[in-house]
Amino acid sequence: MEEALGEDCGGPPEGQLLIGRRALTVCLSRSTNSLCRLEDSMDACALWERYKTYLVDHPSLGLRLDISRMKFGPHFFEEMAAPVERAFDAMAQLEKGAVANPDEDRQVGHYWLRTPSLAPTPEIATQIEHTVARIETFAQAVHSGKIRPPGADRFTDILHVGIGGSALGPQLAQGALGKSTDAMRIHFLDNTDPDGIERVLSTLGAEGLSRTLVLVVSKSGGTKETRNGMLEVQAAFRKLGLAFGPQAVAITAEGSALSKVATQENWLEQFPMWSWVGGRTSQTSAVGLLPAALQGFDIKAFLAGARDCDEITRLRDARRNPAMVLALMWLYSRSAGVAKDMVVLPYKDRLELFSRYLQQLIMESLGKSRDLSGNVIQQGISVYGNKGSTDQHAYVQQLREGIHNFFVTFIDVVHDAQAAPTFVEDGQITSGDYLLGFMLGTRRALYDNDRESMTLTIDRMNPRALGVLIALFERAVGYYATLVGINAYHQPGVEAGKVAANEVISLQKQVMQSMRSSKQAATVEAIATSIGRPDQAETIFKILEHLSANPGRGIKKHPAETPFNARFEAVD
Repeated sequence: MEEALGEDCGGPPEGQLLIGRRALTVCLSRSTNSLCRLEDSMDACALWERYKTYLVDHPSLGLRLDISRMKFGPHFFEEMAAPVERAFDAMAQLEKGAVANPDEDRQVGHYWLRTPSLAPTPEIATQIEHTVARIETFAQAVHSGKIRPPGADRFTDILHVGIGGSALGPQLAQGALGKSTDAMRIHFLDNTDPDGIERVLSTLGAEGLSRTLVLVVSKSGGTKETRNGMLEVQAAFRKLGLAFGPQAVAITAEGSALSKVATQENWLEQFPMWSWVGGRTSQTSAVGLLPAALQGFDIKAFLAGARDCDEITRLRDARRNPAMVLALMWLYSRSAGVAKDMVVLPYKDRLELFSRYLQQLIMESLGKSRDLSGNVIQQGISVYGNKGSTDQHAYVQQLREGIHNFFVTFIDVVHDAQAAPTFVEDGQITSGDYLLGFMLGTRRALYDNDRESMTLTIDRMNPRALGVLIALFERAVGYYATLVGINAYHQPGVEAGKVAANEVISLQKQVMQSMRSSKQAATVEAIATSIGRPDQAETIFKILEHLSANPGRGIKKHPAETPFNARFEAVD
């Protein structure tokens, strides 16, 4: 911010929150300044009045946001008005097509996916609309049996191969919306773990694979985990004498390595990924829509929910805009100069994966070491969670009485279930009543011990509500990033990890070539020295331990009195 807040605190500031190149001076405890915490818990009546004052209620979305148990001061929204206006302006420019990811010189267009008319060119709008229509047509053809596998009358299962944003969104949708009567069953390969891959493939079995539609999802086609999963599945198909191409669909960028493979091998279909949609914000693109449509979910309702939430979260009234309120509460939680974790506790089994979804969306977007001006900063919000009331028997003990380094986001779903209720107590109390009781009880227990929380309430869990939730947090992330002056739409840390992993694989190849040439057993240190990489002895030790422990890898270990004196040799 250009100006410093809290200069009337009656003394020098006790803390600062760095926002880009500007310092937001924060009064921590000595006045009623907006960023000061309310040190004392309120009694029930006062808390009820605060609840009514700050409740963000949008019946058209089936959404309420309660921030009464976040202890910001009475002038918080007034004094945040200037940075909030700048955040609104930046979001408006983003939606018009301004470059919002300067590090990669890219537009950011996931909001266009649910409102194509917002796209900056007619060509982009047409591509979006055409893709949704193709997805609906394709899913209908699969369900009717018009599109079928070569050896069966219809596809019954989906095998989704992808990782990160390409998998977390579809996994969330399956958990939130799936039921036993879905049009197709879905299975996921979201890692390069051979045991995990084998477990999924064995679950499908030979007969199941013959009726499985394989979705391979990778924008570039160069993601190693996804490539490995695809190659493992192709090998399983060959082993069973099945043709892979007629049962495979690619979701990828035009001209990518994956697209070239799909074209050369005559895959069944391809659907697009665009440079202006990041993986973690891709659930309203083909990445999320295709598996959802194939399972029989109402993707029009899902898109409508996201679109309606986008409209509400464009409101330039911070007090009525739930996404801006979330972003401001995240900012407030750092106002004492201490980064606090966000604990996500949805009291609904169907939202068990929501904390994992938000982990990527928030942590990959906001965990940055530099601001937009290149200054070194430390930004990020660590996200973890469980489901209620499972959390009651997991880590609520620490939340209430352990280290105070977090705030909680409770999620309440008002509608219990489709089935008629079963009364478990006194002929009038249901399991759902207890679920609400545990949520309210946990929230009260935390508040009574000075632990802050927000409560997000939705009417029911359905495709439209899922669209609302996803759009809400996507925009909250965008607003927060502008408030603190960072780029939310790149992930250099992820790329650094990929580069380092490739270096490990290159080192392994070098080690294997040297050992096969020498044909002599040697210690790790000797092997590292022989290839001129003594600095990589630890990595080589891990590589050789792994290879020698797995059959058929061509490395034998000769144990010694310590692991470091063990000798390794290449064998046929």
